[in-house]
Amino acid sequence: MGQKDKVVVTCALTGVMANRMQCKHIPYTPAEIAEEALRAYNAGASAVHIHGREYDGSPSIRVEIFKEIKEEIEKRCPVLMCFSTGAIGVPEEMRVAHVRQLKPHIAALNMGTMNYAKYSEKRKDFVFKFTFTNTFDEIIYFIKAMNDAGTKPECECFDIGHLESIYPLMDMGLLKNFQVSLVMGVTGGIRATARNLTYMSSLVPKNIVWQVIGISQDQWLLIATALSLGGQIRVGLEDNFYLSEGLMAGGNGQLVDKAVKMARDVGREPATVEEARQILKLNT
Repeated sequence: MGQKDKVVVTCALTGVMANRMQCKHIPYTPAEIAEEALRAYNAGASAVHIHGREYDGSPSIRVEIFKEIKEEIEKRCPVLMCFSTGAIGVPEEMRVAHVRQLKPHIAALNMGTMNYAKYSEKRKDFVFKFTFTNTFDEIIYFIKAMNDAGTKPECECFDIGHLESIYPLMDMGLLKNFQVSLVMGVTGGIRATARNLTYMSSLVPKNIVWQVIGISQDQWLLIATALSLGGQIRVGLEDNFYLSEGLMAGGNGQLVDKAVKMARDVGREPATVEEARQILKLNT
């Protein structure tokens, strides 16, 4: 089996909005997040995506929280870490200070302003709705900070326009060593279908590694599609609680277990941490 048959499995451990009323397994504290990272790693994940949480579970972008999470994970396993920079109504420098100071392997880079919402057909209303602002000036600011830190940008694209926005930033010489995440299923972004993923993946710049991030239970269809197309995959309680209809996962490890089994069923093997470093062309 060659490196092309390896798949980088990332686990998004906690997210920013999910809470224990929705799923009792959502980790809040740095130690809890680190324990979930260990379970994901033991199940076959080579990378974890991290949002900060205060001890009461509320969203946090504080450097001190991310530092504690990073240290707790490093005590337990060698998994690669990707820090989120997403936040609403927070100044640019606060959104990226933890990247500057802690220099994670990877940092998420949201590639455009969008309506970000969740709609309930049962309620005939939005569960939540807001505008997620990421202007080109902000994006450039974050890229420069990530480049200075030696951190690889992960360009999160929620729609085709976000993906197309990568090209001018490459032409400017700002985006060089980066990866792409195709985020599908958010109301306000592209719908989560196999056809849409096939088309979006065809627009990713040549020789750039991409992964799929599917929201809710459509995640499993998108993972099956990405595995067939040669992409990388992400699972985790941030994105989806369920192993199948009505069957909630007992934690992040079970979601990774299912993703690894799906990969092996189509002849792909989860990449080790060192293999993931090579696939993602990490400098750190």
